[in-house]
This record gives sequence, structure tokens and C-alpha cells, in this order.
Amino acid sequence: MKYAEDGRQYHIGLKEGDVGEYVILPGDPKRCKKIAAYFENAQQVADRREFVTYTGFLNGVKVSVTSTGIGGASAAIALEELVRAGAKQFIRVGTCGGMDTDVKSGDIVIATGAIRMEGTSKEYAPIEFPAVADHDLVNELVNSAKELNFNYHVGVVECKDSFYGQHEPEKMPVSYELMNKWNAWLRLGCKASEMESAALFIVGSYLRVKVASVFLVVANQEREKQGLDNPVVHYTDGAIRVAVEAFKRVIDKSK
Repeated sequence: MKYAEDGRQYHIGLKEGDVGEYVILPGDPKRCKKIAAYFENAQQVADRREFVTYTGFLNGVKVSVTSTGIGGASAAIALEELVRAGAKQFIRVGTCGGMDTDVKSGDIVIATGAIRMEGTSKEYAPIEFPAVADHDLVNELVNSAKELNFNYHVGVVECKDSFYGQHEPEKMPVSYELMNKWNAWLRLGCKASEMESAALFIVGSYLRVKVASVFLVVANQEREKQGLDNPVVHYTDGAIRVAVEAFKRVIDKSK
């Protein structure tokens, strides 16, 4: 891969030293500034394509936030290039749609693993290889959610490439496959659906770095189908706080 003349990574526009060992990964570039507000002395260090990066400090240690855009393909690019720039531990912060009817709008979901219904991870690992979150980071996310007194759920999430394939499967030419597999995931106790974690977990395994994910539940289409209470929630601050506190715990233990 050819880099820019100053050594910056091709897509994210970062070079070694621009980011910390610990990186929070939202999808939306507009969330980066909001997350960076939890850092000390945060500064924007890059803005290319869907990849916006701020770097600052938590408990005296350099940390960063980089947006990944929508889906596994761009998330994998971000992770690959952030590792080349020196990052080693990652927490994805995003939104999800609840699947299990106990998972309600505004709740927090922490992923232990991800169903590989997307395509990016298949270009890294055979489908038999599981997409699993880092155990230590998962534990710190759980501890943070408990400390912050959030209603949270821990378990497997489903990852796909098509947002509308999830929400309007009956309109798709492959509706038979989408709907049958969705029902299988429900029977297996899948907590929520999102788009990036499977790729991030697989790429993280390949690169030998730590990756975990935490989400805000925007709504739950299964609750809506059953006529249960199902408001739409967009306030992501809870998931962000869980991620920030988890990294603080990791940093303190590393000192």
C-alpha cells in the first residue's frame, strides 16, 4: 500500500503518533466531537472521507476517537490503518436495533460476539471462525454500565450489510433467506442488530488487537410487531459514557 509522502495512512489521514493506544470508534463523524468532549485537551487531528479523528487524554494517557462510517467495509479500513498508526485497543460505540423483546429503547447492549451476516469479514476469515469481542474489554464495559446504573444487556448481536434488508426484508428478492435467518437469530437469543462489530472483531483477531462494542438501543422492531411499548431514542450519551469509563478502568489498571 502506498502512503502519502509524509507517512499518513491512505484513507484515515493519520501517521504514527497522531493517535493513542486506546481508540473509540463511532460510525457517525458528527459524534466524534461529542465523544472528544470527554477527553482532556482534545484536538482534531484528521478529517478525510468518513474518517474524522480527535486525540486527547484520559487519566493522563493519550486516547483518540475515529469515526468509521456505515458498515463493515469502512470500519475494517479504519481499524487496519489505526493499528498501523499505533493503536492497540478499540471500543466501538454506536446504535443498534433491539431484537430480544427484553431489549428496550434506551437500553445499553454490550456485544460478546457477532453473527457474520455481512461480507467484509469473509475476506479475512472462513465463516466457521467466530467473531468474538475481547473478554477484558467486555468485562470493563459491563463494570462501567453497572457503575453508571444503566439498564444493559450482554450477548450476541447480528451484523448485516443492508439496513433495509433488516427493516423491509419482505421487499427483497431474497426475502426467504433474510426472514428465515432473522427468525433463527431470534430463537438463538440474539440481543440486537447492527452493522460493524462482526468485521471489527474478525479484523481485530487477525491483527491481534483488542476490540469490543457497546450500543444504544434506538428501538426494537420485534416489540413493535407485538404491540409493546417502543419509543424511538437517539440519545447516545449513555453508550459513550460506558465506553469512556471502560477505557479509564483499563488505563488505570495498566499503570
